Amino acid sequence: MPVTEDRQKFVYDFTEGNKELKDLLGGKGANLAEMTNLGLPVPPGFTITTEACKVYLEGGEEPPSMRDEVTAHLEALEERMGKKLGQADNPLLVSVRSGAKFSMPGMMDTVLNIGLSDESVAGLAVQAGDERFAWDSYRRLIQMFGKTVLGVDGELFEDALEEAKRAKGVTTDVDLAAEDLKALVARFKDIVAKETGRDFPQAPREQMDLAIRAVFDSWNGDRAKLYRRQERIPGDLGTAVNICSMVFGNLGPDSGTGVAFTRDPASGHQGVYGDYLQNAQGEDVVAGIRNTMPLAELERIDKASYDQLMQIMETLETHYKDLCDIEFTIERGKLWMLQTRVGKRTAGAAFRIATQLVDQGLIDEAEALQRVTGAQLAQLMFPRFDEKAKTELLGRGIAASPGAAVGRAVFDSYTAVKWSRSGEKVILIRRETNPDDLDGMIASEGILTSRGGKTSHAAVVARGMGKTCVCGAEELEVDTKQRKMTAPGGVVVQEGDVVSIDGSSGKVYLGEVPVVPSPVVEYFEGRMHAGADDADELVQAVHRMMAYADRMRRLRVRANADNAEDALRARRFGAQGIGLCRTEHMFLGERREMVERLILADTDTEREEALSALLPLQKADFVELFEAMDGLPVTVRLLDPPLHEFLPDITELSVRVALAEAREDANENDLRLLQAVHKLHEQNPMLGLRGVRLGLVIPGLFAMQVRAIAEAAAERKNAKGDPRAEIMIPLVGTVQELEIVREEAERVIAEVEAASGTGLKLPLGTMIELPRAALTADQIAEAAEFFSFGTNDLTQTVWGFSRDDVEASFFTAYLEKGIFGVSPFETIDKDGVGSLVRAAAKAGRATRPDLKLGVCGEHGGDPESVHFFHEVGLDYVSCSPFRIPVARLEAGRAAALNGKGGSDSR
Repeated sequence: MPVTEDRQKFVYDFTEGNKELKDLLGGKGANLAEMTNLGLPVPPGFTITTEACKVYLEGGEEPPSMRDEVTAHLEALEERMGKKLGQADNPLLVSVRSGAKFSMPGMMDTVLNIGLSDESVAGLAVQAGDERFAWDSYRRLIQMFGKTVLGVDGELFEDALEEAKRAKGVTTDVDLAAEDLKALVARFKDIVAKETGRDFPQAPREQMDLAIRAVFDSWNGDRAKLYRRQERIPGDLGTAVNICSMVFGNLGPDSGTGVAFTRDPASGHQGVYGDYLQNAQGEDVVAGIRNTMPLAELERIDKASYDQLMQIMETLETHYKDLCDIEFTIERGKLWMLQTRVGKRTAGAAFRIATQLVDQGLIDEAEALQRVTGAQLAQLMFPRFDEKAKTELLGRGIAASPGAAVGRAVFDSYTAVKWSRSGEKVILIRRETNPDDLDGMIASEGILTSRGGKTSHAAVVARGMGKTCVCGAEELEVDTKQRKMTAPGGVVVQEGDVVSIDGSSGKVYLGEVPVVPSPVVEYFEGRMHAGADDADELVQAVHRMMAYADRMRRLRVRANADNAEDALRARRFGAQGIGLCRTEHMFLGERREMVERLILADTDTEREEALSALLPLQKADFVELFEAMDGLPVTVRLLDPPLHEFLPDITELSVRVALAEAREDANENDLRLLQAVHKLHEQNPMLGLRGVRLGLVIPGLFAMQVRAIAEAAAERKNAKGDPRAEIMIPLVGTVQELEIVREEAERVIAEVEAASGTGLKLPLGTMIELPRAALTADQIAEAAEFFSFGTNDLTQTVWGFSRDDVEASFFTAYLEKGIFGVSPFETIDKDGVGSLVRAAAKAGRATRPDLKLGVCGEHGGDPESVHFFHEVGLDYVSCSPFRIPVARLEAGRAAALNGKGGSDSR
């Protein structure tokens, strides 16, 4: 994209922005500006905008005016600091850090200590009065610059560092002396020259310009793209670049660096949470390569800085009205704030914090609903380990991200992905993770590391993904090269052995630990009461959030249920009716033979006998269902799938008949079945003889089902019940089909009313699951009292592919290539399928203003899709019983987001 106006502003000083400019300045830049404006101690600096990144990525070059703007801001920074970038006797050093609109921890690049060179390292030593510090800073620059900017394999630097420590006989880099680090710098420079064919750049401005480009390029790095797909972050946002004057935590024991949370991101509890490292730079904490001390220890080490930090944390949480994640450095007793952002948290913490903030008066109920998600609620409904089970404890680490995860031990990401694709559940075990492990973390059930704390890469990314994680299990010796882990008692876990990790307690077990239902599921089932004295704190928070959602939502939530057991569970979970009862599920098992007789009937008499045998069974099913959902609507879909699904497999039956004929023992019924199977076999049954077409070509089939529904409703009504059945005709493509079936149904209902002496109100509607039905919705609404969008089939017919055939064949490739952001069967395709839903809803209500509109595909339980259905004005969504709480919560969130609350009784 060419730059049309050079005067467009591409660089902002920290004093010029604010937290509302995340689109332009990225999250990090916007929040640095906000902290600066709050008067907090932020090192001076400036931000290059995401717009500049977009120009660079689209054209391969920075905007023409950007360099001059960077120069002007750098000169202003130099004047303010009283020294120039890389100045030989008194160098200004800066960090170059990425910062997209949405937090992407560890996915993009950072370079610290820009400005150091063979000349300025001596000046830094004099300025700091510490030669060791200067050479440590220089080796860090070459290491980070070499890997990030010049593309050198990071393992080469790590190996050289380990070799230097071995030669010295020490275990940590802080034990290396100035001479050791000077030698290491020479070694690092040799690695750069050998691997890149050029010397490490000595010009400070060249270092900075190359680092800026590297940060821009990292937006399209493999790990960043993978993370964006995982988190559904748009790929066209670009990243900002933050140039910040360096402050140093590696100047000795009175210096250090840390990460703090204003509340515990794992539990939501208030208190002092975070990690601190003395004599270290920020990357040491985040990377998890050195085990940290708890933040509370800082009070003993440096009480003045600790007290100031606590005050700043309170200021930030009150200002942002949320949990804040803070990075800070202490330079010789002086506290500096390097970053703040609204912190990632576990699902349980999200619910607890939202209710806490309401109680503190910082946010209202509508805002509280925006602080939690249906995906988080679904996580809380997963099972947990049975505390009463016999277990073999291997060790314990830091409970970084809760959950119960069981799988086979793997020690690298490649294996995790490979085994996962083969259907194995795996636990990724590493000493520490880094951004290159992302694909393995995604593929794993949980992550276990022997190093790092609650703010390490593994912990932060796992919490963001909702993955179970245990970090810093120091007593477990992880050997990734030998692919094994050794516990303190000598027990060895080899790759492939099953382990269980508990992200709520930090415990690691050998073998598979059995699981029990989560307390949240027990609450929804009615076995745990939120108001009880001993009620689980998390259950209380969930109860309150569900109450907020139910008060606010307009969309009603129904269940997809085919029997009384599922219906009762759905009702316990908060269902307000059944949006889809699939009658084909009533024809399975022993009843299949009755359907076979119907299919094989050669005469009207045989067909009527088969239907008469099915009628009382269908009626009994409906009586149970209407009783379970008494007083609530039950939408019954007439038979939908093709008849061949009720017959034996064509290959299996052909073999059986062939073998019988070879034995001269052919069965007449098998021969007739084989003829029927051949007759009904279709190349693509999804598009063949099914749905309303069955009712039109098989006399009496739909009439039998309507009679069963009507008689069951009459029986319940005569028993003083309140049945509210609705009859849904599937796969209608033209109003004429619906009119014919409707006429027959009304005749049957009238007969049942006369026979039972009971008046029945049985609305007749249709499923909209074909593009033609959506496009002619105005006509179809003349004969339909309600529409229910069958979004599963509508997705298949709009896209022109069968779900069963394509998900395993090319969906993975489409997701990787970015053609799909997410499978259209998981989240509704708003541009295609969604457009038809929107148009059909509008056209149908133009014909019949009181037309009831719902959706009964599994999209009805998908959080993002629920928001779309709210937007287009549907009356209800329907989904499987287990997803009902998620749909209720998201319906409330959709109303809160749009500023429209209140239930709709339609």
